[in-house]
Amino acid sequence: MSLPFAVNLMLIVLILIGLIVFLFVKLNQKPAEGFSQNKTKSLGMGREQYKLDSILEYIKRTINEYVNSNLLDMGLSGEEYQRRQAIVAELRNAMKNATSGDIQEKIYLKQYIYDLLARNYGFSEATLNLVIPFDEPDKLTQQDKFDILLYQYKELHGFQGLTKLIDKYELDRPKRVIEDQTVDSYIITGEEIDQIFSKEYRGLDFKDKLKILVQRIYQHYKGFGVIDEVRDMSIDGVSGGVSGIPSSMQMIEDEMELIHGMKQAKYPGYRSIWIFFRGKSIYLPFLSFGSDNELKRVCQNIYKYDNPGQLTETNGFKVNEMKDGSRVVVVRPPFAESWAFFVRKFDLPNMRLESLISSDKIRNAELPRELIKYLMKGAQVTAFTGPQGSGKTSLIMAAVKYIYATLTLRIQEMTFELHLRRLYPERNTLAFRETDSISGQAGLDLQKKTDGSVNILGEVATDPVAAWMIQMSQVASLFTIFTHHATSARELIWSLRNSLLKTGVFQNERIAEEQVVNAVKWDVHLRKEQDGRRYIERITEITAVSYEDWLDEESINYGESLENKLDALVALQREAFRRSSGRVWTARNVVEYRNGEYVAVSPISKSKIEQMIFHMNEEDRISFQQFVDRYWGEQQHE
Repeated sequence: MSLPFAVNLMLIVLILIGLIVFLFVKLNQKPAEGFSQNKTKSLGMGREQYKLDSILEYIKRTINEYVNSNLLDMGLSGEEYQRRQAIVAELRNAMKNATSGDIQEKIYLKQYIYDLLARNYGFSEATLNLVIPFDEPDKLTQQDKFDILLYQYKELHGFQGLTKLIDKYELDRPKRVIEDQTVDSYIITGEEIDQIFSKEYRGLDFKDKLKILVQRIYQHYKGFGVIDEVRDMSIDGVSGGVSGIPSSMQMIEDEMELIHGMKQAKYPGYRSIWIFFRGKSIYLPFLSFGSDNELKRVCQNIYKYDNPGQLTETNGFKVNEMKDGSRVVVVRPPFAESWAFFVRKFDLPNMRLESLISSDKIRNAELPRELIKYLMKGAQVTAFTGPQGSGKTSLIMAAVKYIYATLTLRIQEMTFELHLRRLYPERNTLAFRETDSISGQAGLDLQKKTDGSVNILGEVATDPVAAWMIQMSQVASLFTIFTHHATSARELIWSLRNSLLKTGVFQNERIAEEQVVNAVKWDVHLRKEQDGRRYIERITEITAVSYEDWLDEESINYGESLENKLDALVALQREAFRRSSGRVWTARNVVEYRNGEYVAVSPISKSKIEQMIFHMNEEDRISFQQFVDRYWGEQQHE
């Protein structure tokens, strides 16, 4: 071996040893600070992926790309192109109609979101818990707990889930919570939800967790925010933006003391969700829209079914219906002090007199039920009166069942809420409603040309509609039924009389009043107590009385002495003067609610019985006479 070769070999060995040592040291030393930061940053991006906002953004972007992609550029076969086109059309339709209260479209869109997340987002049991801490109940918010409870009860009881939850824990009882625990109110507190959750929660599997997450994503994407699932439940209604401190008030700078108080407020205006349950308005303070913008978004979307027009600062409010028949009212500033909405639902499957006037709650409930049936069969012009939320509309919907099916029905409403076509699809029924260009008065005028036998007015709320209702009751239809907010028979008559005078139909007050009492025959008055109980307070017969009728009916004891005869003559003249210049009608309660029971009071007048029997078929005439004899038999023959 030559010397140069040995030197070269030694140099190569030394270089290899040095390289090995260098690599060993490099691999075993601690990471540099920059590398550590990059690694932490990478992990942080991974966690960011499992935040609600990131998932929502992914869903929006993915669905928009799918429905807006150009199918012609994809080189699809004819069959595949048609299939893809049908899916896109169905998805677009679901996105459009899900915001209108269409439950089926909502289910379809939620299933599509579920499939996207399950197949493409890479969720596992661990990553799902990064979004909502299902595995750490102590970290769940009260809204999370309520969503989980509602999901579990819905799985067991369907749309009765919220009702079952409230009933089981008596959550609708009055409590002293608000205003330093000094007043009673209906409220379901967050502490109650915590306690119920600790009793009810037994863990969820992966599919259940993902379904709850999908609902959370959907309600912020196309749903109605935090009330989305609550609105679908079998309750009377839901509203938002009607309590708390509106953000506009928090902008006031002049009242420093007031400002200080508001900054400490626990309940901002967007933390305002109320449900209407069995006649009670119940506050859910543990639910929140999260921001004024989210409340505004819900208000701008919830009324959009069937394109009713834009809600602007100029018009200030919108009244419309939803796909499922719910009535929705939305208001906005400057007309209202804040954005707010009111959804009123109607339990169509249970719109029966037996359900609304139940014998389980009030004794002798068959008395008002049967009388209302015979009022409909006897073609009596009937007013259903009472305060808001007392059940007037529901009672009309149930009472229509007993109008003879041979009669045609024509309905005039501010917004479609009676839904008689859904309840009685095989009857001749058509409803009209007011629009921006067609008034209620014009709609009633048109009804005279549509072969209508029975006119139904959802609400007599304006003077022109009241005047037309009186006229149509007399000449344009067999009979009319309507709702009104009067608190007594006298106020009902006077309100309708004043409407006739204000619209110029009549100039004389007494004549106008005569026209009203000749038209309106009965007043079914409903009442709602503070505890939510709803019942018929009275059924009142209204009778027009002329002076001649009074002379015929009234027995006056003239007596034998001159003094008695003079007293009787003075009384007769006084009554004659009063009747010639004053009230021309009488009202007497036929049925009253007393101490938890319906009681037959004054008997039905003979003239009313004759009128009703005239319009009935032979079978109903017999049963009606038996009904009258059963409850007023002795009084009837006195």
